[in-house]
Amino acid sequence: MNSPPDDLRWMRRALSLAWRGRDTVAPNPMVGAVVVRDGHPVGEGHHQKAGLDHAEVVALRAAGEKARGGTLYVNLEPCCHTGKRTPPCTEVILKAGVRRVVLSMKDPNPRVFGEGIRRLREEGVEVATGLLSGEAFEQNRGFASLIRQGRPYVTLKGAMSLDGKIATSTGDSQWISGAESLRYAHRLRHTHDAIVVGIRTAEKDDPRLTTRTGRSRAHQPIRVVLDSSGRLSPASRLFSEQGGGPVWVVVGTGCPQRAIDALGKKGARVLVLPETRPGEIDLSGLLSELASAGALTVLVEGGSRINASFFSEGLVDRIRVVLAPLVIGGSDAIGWIGGHSPERLADALRIPSFSVVRRLGADLLVGADLWGPETLPPPPEEKGRDNNG
Repeated sequence: MNSPPDDLRWMRRALSLAWRGRDTVAPNPMVGAVVVRDGHPVGEGHHQKAGLDHAEVVALRAAGEKARGGTLYVNLEPCCHTGKRTPPCTEVILKAGVRRVVLSMKDPNPRVFGEGIRRLREEGVEVATGLLSGEAFEQNRGFASLIRQGRPYVTLKGAMSLDGKIATSTGDSQWISGAESLRYAHRLRHTHDAIVVGIRTAEKDDPRLTTRTGRSRAHQPIRVVLDSSGRLSPASRLFSEQGGGPVWVVVGTGCPQRAIDALGKKGARVLVLPETRPGEIDLSGLLSELASAGALTVLVEGGSRINASFFSEGLVDRIRVVLAPLVIGGSDAIGWIGGHSPERLADALRIPSFSVVRRLGADLLVGADLWGPETLPPPPEEKGRDNNG
């Protein structure tokens, strides 16, 4: 949409403020707000924690009487429903006398989803929507997934040869992609709350699973290893790396207690979950635990078996694949997705289109989103979870 430069300026400020709540607001969304009058900011704020004042309320309180006749910029539709710990933002906005509201995206919560906009407009407030909606969705895609699917937003990431292989028949895979793709991988980690790998990846590559973007205070996600039998070595670099995120090791109910104790002594949180099949952890249960810990975006950097499990259980929301100018060949080489193929092509997962196609040095990044801000999945039957409450 074509928007006045000042609208873009203040919405970018609201988005920037919203990021301040990244590590504290879950399971609520990140929201920032700016009040502007006569071209000057007179109040701003962000949502800090569930149960505390919403960003709009903080900004309007800071503006005081100067908000009357002004414009409110906010990255998410103001809430209009009751029955939560904080009052409806729409009523606070109306009481403050704001003349115009500019927002990025509708609130995906079915109890709001356009009703906040309708409430403001019926009281004579001018409402403009959709400004920087793509950036706003990226910021709160985890919240949107939690509200609409009852689980975190999952990105499946990989690097493969031109013929779709991630390793040779012996498992050799370092390195398929180039230096620019590696830098991209770390930027991707920076935008997720948790990283998931399988035990085979952890044993073969001994990864650190940290974010190394060159920033002094890079966000460090939770590092999760799926290890049904608890065989992760206490000497793993996951335990010795300084500055990394918490380590979770997810084991099956049959894991020996001595292995659980040994991993716990190294500082890991050992999560015992049932197995859906021998050696395959209950992924839905894992995602539920991650959401409870405030991790609403999950990056899967697994091997072919882990990738196949996420796909088969319908737990993939986004795909990011790096294609390298390399041909490995051989029917015994390891493909990106394991398991069994469907008998008919009509039963394969058909993705509407690519959302990202660009060069990363000599490599090619290809991305696809299974849903987004314009194609939200239907909400789960249970609608008791509030946003920003």
